[in-house]
Amino acid sequence: MKWYLIDAEGQTLGRLASQIASIIRGKNKPTYTPHADTGDFVVVINAEKINVTGNKLNNKIYYNHSGYAGGLKKRTLKEMLEKKPEEVLRKAIWGMLPHNKLGRKQMGKVKIYAGPEHPHEAQKPELLSL
Repeated sequence: MKWYLIDAEGQTLGRLASQIASIIRGKNKPTYTPHADTGDFVVVINAEKINVTGNKLNNKIYYNHSGYAGGLKKRTLKEMLEKKPEEVLRKAIWGMLPHNKLGRKQMGKVKIYAGPEHPHEAQKPELLSL
């Protein structure tokens, strides 16, 4: 298991998410097996400085429902980036993984931070430029 460090500053959201999903699934390795967890860990920094194309900042809407009647919450991408920039990238990556036990396990290998600081220096992550 290797640890990779990715700087998200200036990266496009979907393109970055697909690269990260590929790494945590292990698709970049010759030992890739679809039903096994063969991926590596990824630490993403500067998630607040991610780019999107077009009018997605105002037009893309994230929906969340509390389960109660009238409990639908809507937030635009701009609002999400202001409140929880890590969550935007996390949701984009999750959409590219299998939605089962294996996907949940692989999602645990992604560590996303809004700023440039991260607590994983002891793992000596290798800087990966995408």
